[in-house]
Amino acid sequence: MADDQERDLQRFLENVDEITNLIQEMNSNDPFIQQKAVLDTEKKLLQMEREQEEDGCRTTLNKTMISPPQAPEVLLSTTENAEEMSPDAFLASMEKDAKERAKRRRENRALADALKEKGNEAFVRGDYETAIFFYSEGLGKLKDMKVLYTNRAQAYIKIGDYQKALVDCDWALKCDENCTKAYFHMGKAHLALKNYSKSKECYQKIAEINPKLKAQVKEHLNQVSLREKADLQEKEAQESLDSGKETAMTTKNLLETLSKPGQTPLFYAGGIEILTEMMTDCTERTLFRTYGGFNTISDHEVIRRCLFLTGKDAVEEVLCVSVLKLWQEVCIDNEENQRLLVTHPDMARLLPSFMTSRILVIQQQSLALLLQLTQTENGRNQVIKHLDMTRLCEALLSFLDFSDKKANTAIGLLTDLALEERFQVWLQPNLPDVLPALTGALKREPKLTSPSALCQCIALMGNISAEPTARRHMVACEEFRNACLDLLVRCEEDTDLFREVTYTLLGLIMNLCLEVPSLSEMWTMKMSRKCLSLLNSQDGGILTRAAGVLSRTLSSSQTIVEEALTAGVVKKMIKFLRTGGQTASRYAIKILANCTNGYHAAREEVVRLDKKFDILIMLLASEDEILVGNAALCLGNCMEVPSAASSLLKTDIVRVLLKLAGSDSQETAIQLNAGIALGKLCTAEPRFADQLRELHGIQILNSAMKHLHDS
Repeated sequence: MADDQERDLQRFLENVDEITNLIQEMNSNDPFIQQKAVLDTEKKLLQMEREQEEDGCRTTLNKTMISPPQAPEVLLSTTENAEEMSPDAFLASMEKDAKERAKRRRENRALADALKEKGNEAFVRGDYETAIFFYSEGLGKLKDMKVLYTNRAQAYIKIGDYQKALVDCDWALKCDENCTKAYFHMGKAHLALKNYSKSKECYQKIAEINPKLKAQVKEHLNQVSLREKADLQEKEAQESLDSGKETAMTTKNLLETLSKPGQTPLFYAGGIEILTEMMTDCTERTLFRTYGGFNTISDHEVIRRCLFLTGKDAVEEVLCVSVLKLWQEVCIDNEENQRLLVTHPDMARLLPSFMTSRILVIQQQSLALLLQLTQTENGRNQVIKHLDMTRLCEALLSFLDFSDKKANTAIGLLTDLALEERFQVWLQPNLPDVLPALTGALKREPKLTSPSALCQCIALMGNISAEPTARRHMVACEEFRNACLDLLVRCEEDTDLFREVTYTLLGLIMNLCLEVPSLSEMWTMKMSRKCLSLLNSQDGGILTRAAGVLSRTLSSSQTIVEEALTAGVVKKMIKFLRTGGQTASRYAIKILANCTNGYHAAREEVVRLDKKFDILIMLLASEDEILVGNAALCLGNCMEVPSAASSLLKTDIVRVLLKLAGSDSQETAIQLNAGIALGKLCTAEPRFADQLRELHGIQILNSAMKHLHDS
């Protein structure tokens, strides 16, 4: 006991200097130094607590946080009286003080949380000043609550007080050096202050702290670069204007002329055409922006009326076309102009409506504008974020009825949008709204539609259907399923002409058939019959995909299997296995496994066509585990044919199957199917049982089967 007390005292004396320094820092006039000392003191107390726990001390300090006004006095009085107190008394005093501070902290935490909620409510209402008041009151209760700093920083940004936002972010980082929200708001504030390099540093720090946020960081860094570039453009444009450059002055004067109210649509159309001709370089395009060109056009009463009219006369049509051409011209190599155009509130519905206009030239010019806006990743994400994407998808799909070039352009553009992560996130909850348009695309007559554009469209649907949730939506839509089936029927009438469409459509159908339990038996049966018919095709790609569909539909109905057997599917699949590649072989062996699983006639035909089981034994040596598992299943099924097992006596099939049954394959079906095949082999031909005993196979099988059962 005496030794313990001496050790405790010695440890305390070692810490006195450090505690004294902390007290001096907490009495500092610099609030930053004072707050840091508070946090360091907390760490020191926690360290002391851990040291006591490790030594099994009788007294343990509670984990608490020091309140800045009281902590210096408490610690000072403690250190002053330390020499008059025994170690036990000192530790008891510290414990009592810790409990009191813990109680005060709990009370302050509750008050601070309540004030934070009030601040959040005010923020949501848009009352940022009140939000700042409540966050500040909360910080008065609890100085180290980082969420109050980050929330207040966000409110300061909303009212444009960026310097105060930066100070709050600094405080939040003092509480937690890895606070990503603090870096986010700090990056935003620096961007507003045009401190571009500092803004980038903040966002890059977020990626270092949390690599999962790299995609969001990339987007913010891109926005900083664009804003920096736009700022440079505006400086150069202003210099051009200040120098009295004629074209710069003309741009300004034309915009002022177009602002005049009460003129005819033809007057504005003429002015816009002249303005368009002036947009020959970046300076003019930037001046168009800085002098409010977008608002001049979009907010003008006469121009606006013409843009939103459903039925337009010839003059109104001319005005709309001139506006579309102007927008294209001012957006060339100017991403800030593109951003302003896309984010204008009217564009969300205006551009999609232009693309479905009954006036051909408006459709064409709006497609050209959209194509220009989506040339960059940033442009595509801006379009996805701000436009009405459901209507835009419908509009782009409507171009399937146009010439090859326009149809390919529109569907290619939609495909590019669909590759963006933002589009995929948007599509998940919105696919039911887009499905009618996708179904309509499938219902188009192939002879009257651009085959290449239709293929692109179906391939896009195939990519969408690869995602399970999206696929389930598609399968649940009866009209969509039937449209796939009907299009396959129409393409079958002239497979040579519609070879690419058929091939692409079968890829989509294969994905849909991953949800066989959810598909109606009638649809599955009709689809299987079509694919059985396509097995007569001379096209290897169509043959393979038709087999792929069958490999997923056969298990859904005995009737389908019986029809497949009547159509000679076993012979065709054996041929596949002899001549096909790995993908075709996967589908073929799965079909054979399904057929032999319940039909003796199928087993007999496999034995007749592969008398020595050369094909199945070859598949058992494959590195493709799915091939191996189905080959083992098929072989086991065939062992029920009389005399079939005897044909394997001169092979090392027992050793092969035993090795597979005892393997550590990821596909447990391999061990299970190999074990079953061994059992059937030994039952059909007793001499195999003797071989199994010689190889100690019984123990291996028991161990393998027990492992499978446990897993």
